[in-house]
Amino acid sequence: MLDKKSVILLALVIIIAIIPLAMYNGMGEDEGYFGGSDGAAGEAIEETGYQPWFSSIWEPPSGEIESLLFALQAAIGSVIIGYVLGYYKGQAKERKRIEEE
Repeated sequence: MLDKKSVILLALVIIIAIIPLAMYNGMGEDEGYFGGSDGAAGEAIEETGYQPWFSSIWEPPSGEIESLLFALQAAIGSVIIGYVLGYYKGQAKERKRIEEE
């Protein structure tokens, strides 16, 4: 059963997640919301007249594929970080168990 502190924290998390969605409902990139810093940086660099000296080896065929590859990269990184943290936690637990014997 959830105690009072957990219920309050859960309610705060829900409120924090819903408020921005309600505030920016229906607003998108056309109005300047949710535009990434990558796009702004690219525009700022193009304004200086800079010409890149190489091009990408492979361009994803669509934005969906690009998002998929980004999500896959994030998932692989999360698995690696989770494994390392779990490994060291297990090592610490084992050392503690050995010390108690």
